[in-house]
Amino acid sequence: MHSQKFQQFFSRYKILALLIAIAIIWAFFASMTEGAFLTPRNVSNLLRQMSITGMLASGMVFIIIAGEIDLSVGSLLGLLGGIGAILNVTHNWPILPTVAVVLVVGVLLGAFNGYLATYRRIPSFIVGLGGMLAYRGVLLGVTGGSTIAPVSDSFVVIGQGYLPRVVGDALALVLFVVLAFLTLRQRQSRLKYQLAVVPFWQDIVKIVASGLILLAFIATLDNYGGIPVPVLLLLVVLGVFTYIATQTVFGRRIYAVGSNMEATRLSGVNVNRVKLAIFALMGLMAAFAGLVNTARLAAGSPSAGTNGELDAIAACFIGGTSMRGGSGTVYGALIGALVMASLDNGMSMLDVDAFWQMIVKGVILVFAVWVDVVSGSNRR
Repeated sequence: MHSQKFQQFFSRYKILALLIAIAIIWAFFASMTEGAFLTPRNVSNLLRQMSITGMLASGMVFIIIAGEIDLSVGSLLGLLGGIGAILNVTHNWPILPTVAVVLVVGVLLGAFNGYLATYRRIPSFIVGLGGMLAYRGVLLGVTGGSTIAPVSDSFVVIGQGYLPRVVGDALALVLFVVLAFLTLRQRQSRLKYQLAVVPFWQDIVKIVASGLILLAFIATLDNYGGIPVPVLLLLVVLGVFTYIATQTVFGRRIYAVGSNMEATRLSGVNVNRVKLAIFALMGLMAAFAGLVNTARLAAGSPSAGTNGELDAIAACFIGGTSMRGGSGTVYGALIGALVMASLDNGMSMLDVDAFWQMIVKGVILVFAVWVDVVSGSNRR
């Protein structure tokens, strides 16, 4: 009986449970650091820190939903960030062509991974494992094992800049209006097709709660510089990827491939092409994350992105993406990334030994997958 209630709770309210978990984590670290954890400066740094993992997780969630895995993204992040630093520092390229080339290379390398995993039938785990080693080796080769610095001021803005407060406040207002519109539109759509809907007051509470969270978010960041550019980029990624997942044929095909690949193939969908596109998107996200990481450090580092793939995968599983494929959300993965970043940030502030940080993150990852296993029967 208790097991059934537990399964129902996590199946229906997983995101709510994650938000409660984040509130508990923040309250704990705030009390342990005498409020320093929740200062505007630290919250801004925390969000900037999680934006890199969040970008990787946004691409990884599609990979996992489709029933695949990519272990190369951490090394790919480091390589692409290193390429950006070399073009900008060594060859004195302006920022725009540097960013354009890095993004294109990211898409091509991601598509290459996808080609090997689909058309060549090499298991994606092996492709990713090989890429993890090969891309790290290429990075060490092109950088000579040394840091490439300093990148230009225009490059640094990508990782360290802030939006003007007026612009940030205006964007927050637009985001709130869009959230309210989409919530009411979804309700009208379900009523139109005579589908079950929650009571109207619940939608109103959802809109009001979103507005209050957004208001607190903007007010906190306005007290320390404004909205960081990496956080803005992550919000754009969230909007675009959520739209792809929920409003496009391609998004529905991703879920279909992960749920039942053979049935999807028999229905006429080119499964290989879908998977190739997903890996290309993953490469694009690795490129964005690599650029932000290099800009944040103001340098290209040969060790950049180490264990980045593990954080991204953990964020997806913590955020509710099923290890069996066919189920997951982008916003869930980003909440998972926030959980990981909050733990890293809080434990670092408390000077917790590195080995304890690894143990805690490992235990949480195993717990998240266990929750997925015990709630799997209800999800299906």
